[in-house]
Amino acid sequence: MIKAILFDLDNTLIDFVKLKFYSIDAAIDAMISNGLKMSKKSAEKSLFRLYNKHGIEYQLIFQKFLEESMGKIDYRLLAAAISAYRKAKASELKPYPSVIPTLRKLKRKYRLGIISDAPRLQAWIRLADLELLDLFDVVITKDDTGVFKPNPKPYIKALKILNAKPDEAMFVGDAPARDLKGAKNVGMKTCFAKYGFAEKVTIGYDASDPKVKPDYVINSISELLKIVQKNASTAGGRK
Repeated sequence: MIKAILFDLDNTLIDFVKLKFYSIDAAIDAMISNGLKMSKKSAEKSLFRLYNKHGIEYQLIFQKFLEESMGKIDYRLLAAAISAYRKAKASELKPYPSVIPTLRKLKRKYRLGIISDAPRLQAWIRLADLELLDLFDVVITKDDTGVFKPNPKPYIKALKILNAKPDEAMFVGDAPARDLKGAKNVGMKTCFAKYGFAEKVTIGYDASDPKVKPDYVINSISELLKIVQKNASTAGGRK
């Protein structure tokens, strides 16, 4: 029977791809408005190429972009980009529909956790911005283990903290090649958050893996409630 439910963060609880593109577009518009001599399409292509090289959470992306495109850092353009990016991100950072009420209902019966490839501080800030800090018993990030999913280390660490065996836990994520493969390899039940799936080649990795067969597929996070209820009934009641 399920005792713990672990979630990926980006594109499972929040639409990170939409957020990233929206914020980058705002930054590009701000730089062009302040004198950047480059088309929006070319700037976007250059920025995402740099993200592919340095990682989607790279904090010096605009500095690298300006150095590469202009041969120097123009601080007026840098300030415009960062300011616009932050404002756009703050306005667009929202959970998917039904995330908060679903998590609150699950929290009444199950231990909840996050396993994210995001840097520690960025993951915690996103949870704080979404007012989700009180809902999770454990948050494991790349900085906590030094490895990315699907390496088994973050799953094993989270399960140990939650005092749950692999077959007593479910992992919910949007990326079969990382989230679900890692969870399945350690013996957890897996749930594919299809609503958040996207081919992420353009922002650093391909999330697909046809060899990974999830135990469950959901088109809305609210569907989790029926899945865990069914599991509890099959097991003869909750833990």
